[in-house]
Parts: sequence; C-alpha cells; structure tokens
Amino acid sequence: MTQIPDTPRPDVEAFFDPVTNTVSYLVSEPGPAGTRRAAAIIDPVLDYDHASGRYHTTSADALLDAARARNLDITWILETHAHADHLSAAPYLKDRTGARVGIGEHITDVQTIFAPIFDAPDVSRTGAEFDHLFTDGETFNIGALEASVIHTPGHTPACVSYLIGDAVFVGDTLFMPDYGTARADFPGGDAHALYRSIRRLLALPGDTRIFVCHDYLPDTGRTDHAWQTTVDAQRAGNIHVHEGVAEESFVDMRTARDRGLPAPKLLLPSVQVNIRAGHLPPESANGTTYLKIPVRPAGA
Repeated sequence: MTQIPDTPRPDVEAFFDPVTNTVSYLVSEPGPAGTRRAAAIIDPVLDYDHASGRYHTTSADALLDAARARNLDITWILETHAHADHLSAAPYLKDRTGARVGIGEHITDVQTIFAPIFDAPDVSRTGAEFDHLFTDGETFNIGALEASVIHTPGHTPACVSYLIGDAVFVGDTLFMPDYGTARADFPGGDAHALYRSIRRLLALPGDTRIFVCHDYLPDTGRTDHAWQTTVDAQRAGNIHVHEGVAEESFVDMRTARDRGLPAPKLLLPSVQVNIRAGHLPPESANGTTYLKIPVRPAGA
C-alpha cells in the first residue's frame, strides 16, 4: 500500500474551466488567514480558441489572483501529464511567480512519440523543457507539505499522480465514480497499465481525498460538475473499476469504449504545445507562431 506522507492536510481550491471541462488546483499549506504560505498549482489552463488561433490568460490570472488574495507563494507548477484537451499555462505562471515546472520523467516517451508527428526538431526528447522530472516514489516539499509522486501510466506513459497529505491529484487516470476512467487509446496508452495504476491509487487509505482533472456530466441526471471524491467512493462505485472488476474485464470494456470515442477537439494543438512544457512552437521567419496540423487520408 502506498503510504500517506506524514504532513499537514493541505488546503485545496478548485478552478473549473467549462470550455475544456478541466479542473486546475491551487494547493497550499494550511495556516491562519493572512500568513505567508507556500502553494502549488496543478494542471493550469491557457485559454485558447482554435477557430481564431488566439489565446488569453483569464484562467491562469484567476489562479494568481486567488494566490495573491490568500498571501500564497507559488513554488511549484505541477503537470499530471501532457494533456490532449487543453494547452498548459505553465510558462505564463512561471514567468510571474518564479515557480518550477514539474512533470513525470516519462514525458520523454511522449516527446519521442509526438515530436516526429509534428516535425518538431526543437523538442528535446529529454524533458529539458521542464524544470524537474519526477520519478516514481520521489518526494518533494511545498513549504511544510510533503508530496510524493505515484507513476500512474495507462492514459499516457507519462501520467503521474501527486499525493499531498490526505489528497491525491490523479489527472486523467480516474474521473468521478459515475463517469469512470480515462481513455487508453492515445499513442503510448495501455489499458492494462491503466488498470494497474488505478489499483495503486485505490490501495490508498479509504478516506484519501481524490481530485480529478476533468468532469464530463454523465448520463445519470447529475447536472452539477464535481471533482472531489474519495478512495472508498471509487472502490464502491466507480462504474468501470469498482471492487471486484478483474483486469481483463476492465481492458475489454476500456478497449471497446475507446473505439467509439472521438478525438479531443484540441488534441493536435494541445499535444504539440504541452510536450514543450506549455511553450508555443518557435516563431517562423516572419515573426508569427504556427501550430502544425498533420493532414492525411482517412484510414491512414
């Protein structure tokens, strides 16, 4: 069983982006209001309109405003993986806070897969675009908070979850119990690995708070978006992987379900930016930045 770090219970504030259904988090040391405390931002969103090619920083600025209002020092910007559904605002936040940008060490696998697809020779394939590459089981500090890293591949090879006190931030590995689990059909994805990663998470103590990265309203009548659950709730009620679901049954379900899922709307813009740690591709000679969209015949 993965051990909960002996550390204070963190304060967690969620920021939901309705355009991409993404939840970003501001995670901070507990303490009296007004006292200076350390904090981390997890999975920040850059607001991007693909139709116009324009972006803005409203979502990222909301995180900065909240940190400023609470007297928080942002020391880490943490990515759970290279997202395929939104562009990361990590560089913008780093420029304004001096925080380090961290991601799992297997981002190198994702860079190796996708750099050729986007003909991106500037992508290092070593993870050098990030300030720190976390290994499985590594610990680090957010002020007085101790965090530990759990490698949770399956959705992508590089996915990690961050265990901070009694809270675990699981990225796309798990969704709310009534929605299930992440897809595993992206290049480098693996439904078997996803099942085993989920079992690692569900081996945490039952009252561990789980914070998910997305919420898509299920066909159950729920009308309010949600992003916080518990290990016990997932064990008992996750529609894809509750207690008693065997690995092969999960893999069969996940594989069949993934065949019918459309690609995320921002897949191509997001991946080529996020393998660069949220940086846009280099400017062309005319001073304009371009995203590349591979074009190929249907079925190719």
